[in-house]
Amino acid sequence: MHFGLKINHIKKMIFVGLACAVVSACKNDASTTYRSFLSPMIGVNVPLGKEVEVKVQFGNGAPVDSVIYLIDTVKVVAKTDTGAIKLKTEGLKLGNHLLTAKIFGAGKSEDITSNINVLAAKAPVAYSYKVIKTLPHDTASYVEGLEYHDGFFYESAGDYGHSSLRKVEPSTGKILQKTDLDKQYFGEGITVVGDKIIQLTYREKVGFVYDKNTFKKLSEFTYTTGREGWGLAFDGEKILNTDGSNTIFFLNKDTYQKIGSIDVFDDKGAIQNLNELEYIDGKIYANVYTTNNILIIDPQTGVVESSIDLSGLLPADYFKGEDEKANNVLNGIAYDKAGKRLFVTGKKWPHIFQIELVKK
Repeated sequence: MHFGLKINHIKKMIFVGLACAVVSACKNDASTTYRSFLSPMIGVNVPLGKEVEVKVQFGNGAPVDSVIYLIDTVKVVAKTDTGAIKLKTEGLKLGNHLLTAKIFGAGKSEDITSNINVLAAKAPVAYSYKVIKTLPHDTASYVEGLEYHDGFFYESAGDYGHSSLRKVEPSTGKILQKTDLDKQYFGEGITVVGDKIIQLTYREKVGFVYDKNTFKKLSEFTYTTGREGWGLAFDGEKILNTDGSNTIFFLNKDTYQKIGSIDVFDDKGAIQNLNELEYIDGKIYANVYTTNNILIIDPQTGVVESSIDLSGLLPADYFKGEDEKANNVLNGIAYDKAGKRLFVTGKKWPHIFQIELVKK
């Protein structure tokens, strides 16, 4: 019996030894020099202004003398310990940002990375509308740009073979002046800068400059800022421009070359298909192509502050075919600065509507 008990004791000791060896091996595996971000998770969405907690798994390999943390390529924190830190997002551009921890120790350095998406801090304020006045509009005009100046509408009509620049009498819809584009061009957004009208083309990589009074073409310029030419507006200092993405470009008012940009986000993500633009009381108004929505955007940050739902402005059955319904969408914003009047229309719509915003 005594012999048997001894054997069992030996077996127990062997089992415990093996178990300890396994645990030790696992512990050593978990304590390798492998380093990574524990937080934030890759691609996490962060509201603008919220602090981000940053934790790093440093492992038990090479010693850590110091850590430098960067957002994109900018150093934001330097530490001589491995404790967690908090990074501020206030002042960051909206969108994706690369986080880097540069770890120094034993005469060497190692970089590990993660990333965050900075979004608007709150949902846009929702607006509907009230129709104040209904004005006639040429249903042959595939509207790409619309402006109101000195009592008249200035309009850019698109489509190959049908593109033109127009001056229109608001009360009657009568075309007072018109210049047609060559059939190789698809007219796009326009804006008025002083005594000139600037007009983009869709995919032709060229823009036109006209005399506002005579409609005489003064010059052409190469447009390579965006992937395509879409919308234009003028804020009094620079030209605003869209290309169908979520970016609004800033162009020099004299050379029409890029001088800056903002990316547009709400609290859910990037807003693609930004199209026709207007600058009203310090804010950017932008059509979202193929939708009934106009966004009100902070020109400094790209934050979508408000969203205007214009559903029902045109009867749903006005256009009959599916192609007509898909193509003849809301697109056209104009503002009478003196009279504080807001006008909207769409491609081949029978009316231009003066509307008043109503908070939902």
